[in-house]
Amino acid sequence: MTRPADIYLRFLQLAEALRGLPALPGLDPLEERILEFVARAAQTQDRLSVRDMMAQSQLGSPATLHARITSMRDKGWLQLTDTEDARRKQIELTPAALRHFDKLAEAFAKAAKGS
Repeated sequence: MTRPADIYLRFLQLAEALRGLPALPGLDPLEERILEFVARAAQTQDRLSVRDMMAQSQLGSPATLHARITSMRDKGWLQLTDTEDARRKQIELTPAALRHFDKLAEAFAKAAKGS
């Protein structure tokens, strides 16, 4: 019988292998948390502006968040799009970031199957 912990550990191994692929530059731990935050907002179809992100004090100071968002844009993980208000930019995942999540989902499914 496969324990849930075995499935999760297999998933971690597969996910680690994905990090070695040259699709996008790596992220530091804070950038990974920001990516997950943006992805969860996208999943629930919440619009997330740069200002909204700056209000997330659990992720760091506004200056730190701004620097990380800029870094993640440069690395190809996030994009900023215009809103009705030209002063506000919406944060979105790039197509490459969405493909990364697709690959993670495939790795999870593979781990769950035990292959």
